[in-house]
Amino acid sequence: MSQLEDKIAGEITMADDHGVNIKKWRKAFGITQTELAEHINISPSVISDYEKGRRKPGVEFVKEIVTSLIRIDWEKGGEVVKRFTPPGHEGIINMREFSSPIDVGEFVEAIKGEVLYSPEVERQLFGYTIIDSLIAILAMKSFDYLRIYGWSTERVLIFTGVEHGRSPMVAIRASPLTPAAVAYVNPQQVDELTKKLAKIERLPLISTRLETETIIKRMDEL
Repeated sequence: MSQLEDKIAGEITMADDHGVNIKKWRKAFGITQTELAEHINISPSVISDYEKGRRKPGVEFVKEIVTSLIRIDWEKGGEVVKRFTPPGHEGIINMREFSSPIDVGEFVEAIKGEVLYSPEVERQLFGYTIIDSLIAILAMKSFDYLRIYGWSTERVLIFTGVEHGRSPMVAIRASPLTPAAVAYVNPQQVDELTKKLAKIERLPLISTRLETETIIKRMDEL
């Protein structure tokens, strides 16, 4: 989850009255109960029950509410998210530099990854950045992509919300900087064009079925 998602989810789960905070954030985003319910695929009356305290939300439901609020806002232009997010950091879920460099193979093992393409020369990774691909595409301008590299371009860019993987790879090709590796979290189906683009850029291409929170925990252990 992004820092904004963590903030909203934390306020809801830590509050004595969860419903008050669910309603507070829904109102802050200018989203109706019906809009939120349709996005989650539930009845508006269920949202009403949570907001009035007749139901107690579990962790996964809170996560679904928060993710839906942010996605709905981005579909409308992302004005609310932008107010709460430092400029240029939209779409960046997490990023960190490793205390010492690791091999790509060690990274693949840590995330239980599947290597979709591997160049002959293996590079070391000095850090990682996890990016919500949909938000990044909608929000980031060309110079904002420089922010995802932190202190070093020798890092793995980990993309969530990927279907076939083309858009992130095209964005990388258009950027003046190139990462050391690319990973996709739960892609629907990475197509052959994406693999060809990885081959052209000589980038290790990896997919994983682990959840984002699990990946972050495993990266902290490296």
